[in-house]
Amino acid sequence: MIDQRLTKTTALALLAFVVQQNAASAETKTLYIGMNGGNFERAYTEHVLPPFEKANDVKVVVVPGTSADILAKATAAKDNPQMHVMLLDDGVMVRAIGGGLCQKIAADPVLDQIQPAARLKDDMAIGVDMGMTGLAYNKKLFDEKGWPAPTSWMDMADPKFENAVVFQSASASSFGLHAFLMFNRIQGGSETNVEPGFEKFSDTIGKNVIEFIPSSAKISEMVQTGEAAIFPLTPTAVNNLKDKGIPVEYAQPKEGSVVLAVTECVIANNSEPELSQKLAHYLLSAEAQSLALDNGNIIPSNVNAKAGTDAANAKLSTFKTNMETAKVLDWDAINQNRQEWNKRWNRMIER
Repeated sequence: MIDQRLTKTTALALLAFVVQQNAASAETKTLYIGMNGGNFERAYTEHVLPPFEKANDVKVVVVPGTSADILAKATAAKDNPQMHVMLLDDGVMVRAIGGGLCQKIAADPVLDQIQPAARLKDDMAIGVDMGMTGLAYNKKLFDEKGWPAPTSWMDMADPKFENAVVFQSASASSFGLHAFLMFNRIQGGSETNVEPGFEKFSDTIGKNVIEFIPSSAKISEMVQTGEAAIFPLTPTAVNNLKDKGIPVEYAQPKEGSVVLAVTECVIANNSEPELSQKLAHYLLSAEAQSLALDNGNIIPSNVNAKAGTDAANAKLSTFKTNMETAKVLDWDAINQNRQEWNKRWNRMIER
């Protein structure tokens, strides 16, 4: 009789434990966040997101892809969102906002710590990574040739760089588009008038281009083989290449670089609106952005974020100086005409 009572008590205790564990498990929610893969995904997955997950008893799953990929996924699931937050390049994010995919990021004290240039469309999206597209160059090759560091976008048209300029396709890459639009401005154009750029590119920078590439992934190889001398790139990408031992340096063009922010938005009508806003606020915090800086060379938009080393703080100081001359493009005008430009680029420039 005693054994039966003990067995029954043990069974009930075990059942209560299982129910408790299942309940706890059920309370652990999952958020899905779309973002660029590679370095960005690694830094966030390994370093930035774990503190938020622990503090909020939530699992955050990264959905990797290019900004165009993530936008396509969000658009396809607009009526039944599968993601909660997404990180997109600023130009692509403007399209997402226009398509009704984002809800305004809720008011919070952390927003007062964000650089004004990072806040888009009445806080429908806010930058978590402040980048810029400028010039990068093959330091080893420049040293061997005795060439000074570049100082202008027009340096890519210098005859000494014949068959040594690598240029990202303006129809496929933000870097290539930025460089082309700065060339267009130098020639007297604007985002509402790209005729000067299309008319003059092929006979200036274009004639020095050894290859138009769809993304920057090939630059590492072309620098190491000595094919690439000069090319558009961001300071973050340059630092990531340098960390791998690739001999590159960044140069700020005298005409200014182009602001390239990776921005976040909370996806409209998602299944966890309050928790999604909490994640968005965390990613804007000095804590999260300091982790991203130290572990991914991701430049903070939060003015209170600090680097963990003197070397990283020196990079951050240089970046802030370069931001003083960085240009912001008219993305409304760009997105209105982008498809037509892409066709012209592919037909006239990369033919």
